[in-house]
This record gives sequence, structure tokens and C-alpha cells, in this order.
Amino acid sequence: MTDPGPTVPEASVKPSRLVVLAGPTAVGKGTVAADVRKRHPEVWISVSATTRPPRPGERHGVHYWFVSDAEFDTMIERGELLEWAVVHKSARYGTPRRPVEEALAQGWPALLEIDLQGARQVRDTMPGALFVFLMPPSWDELIRRLVGRGTETDEEREQRLDTARQELAARDEFDVTIVNHEVHAAAEELVALMVLDDEHPFDH
Repeated sequence: MTDPGPTVPEASVKPSRLVVLAGPTAVGKGTVAADVRKRHPEVWISVSATTRPPRPGERHGVHYWFVSDAEFDTMIERGELLEWAVVHKSARYGTPRRPVEEALAQGWPALLEIDLQGARQVRDTMPGALFVFLMPPSWDELIRRLVGRGTETDEEREQRLDTARQELAARDEFDVTIVNHEVHAAAEELVALMVLDDEHPFDH
């Protein structure tokens, strides 16, 4: 795989935490993370590796690291992934370990935007992280967003809806829930969780 990002520059921020954002398919995790990236350059956001092909407009190294199955196998064998999972019974997704560790070591507020399976793995390896569940305003709105995206076949859409029903049931596993009524508001609420209060460090 291409080197998963440049060395993280020295941070000049307040004490920070790792925040893990997960939620059901089509809830808008990627859109919220993109808004954070645009408005808050002080936040370091992990770029996942995936074996699925790029969607229109997606760029290698920006939205995802697009890798082959063989490359992904090598990353697993070498212990280069903090977490990985098969998503929607098809492609594999994973978080490169080294960039995350570098960002945290240098004090950056860091965000992982991953699926539920990945979040559970990170809880085992990094229990000090804050786990945030992104909820849709309603089930009907989740369906509308998924259909409106127009990137899946009917079969893929039904598969994602089945997955979403299971994922919504995992809400109680998380420390904080944010309802994604509006992207900017959800992004600001997320960023507010990343900077630690000196009096209440890692207070959930």
C-alpha cells in the first residue's frame, strides 16, 4: 500500500483525546467527518484503507486508501491495522495503525470515522477513547438518505438497510450519541468532545 499519510506535524493544541465515530450505514458519518476536516484543520482524521473500488469523486489517500485484497492481507499479516472488518458482506475496511499512534503521541485531537465492527475492536485496543454514536433523526430519514445517495443497487440497498437495523441496536454500547439533524451542527458537537477540559480529563 502507498504510505498511509505524511508524518503528523507537531501539534500546538490543548490536551486531546481519540474520538471514535460510528453509526448505521448512510447516517452521514463521512459527511460529518468531511465537515470537520474542512472547518477544523486542527483535528487529525484517520483515512481508512478499503478493498472496495472508489465511488465517483473519491480520491485515493483523501477519502480512502484503495488497496487490493492482496495488499490488505499483507497489512493484516504485518499488524499494520488498528482494526479491520468485512462490511456489508463484501469489501474490507481497516484503520492504518501508525498514523493514529503518531497523531496521539503528538497531542492532536484525533478522529476515527469507522463502522460498528471496527469501533468494537478499537474499544478492546484503546479503551481510553471516547466512542460516539451518530444517529439519524428517524428511520424514514435514514432510508431517504440511503436511496438518495444512488450509489447502490436495489440488492445492495436492502442489504445495507438490514445492516442498519442491527447497527442501530448497538447505540447503548457507546459513550455519547449525536443525532445528525444537520451536518454542521453535528460536526461542531463532535469537535467539542475532542478537546479535554483540564478539570475533567476523559470525563464521559
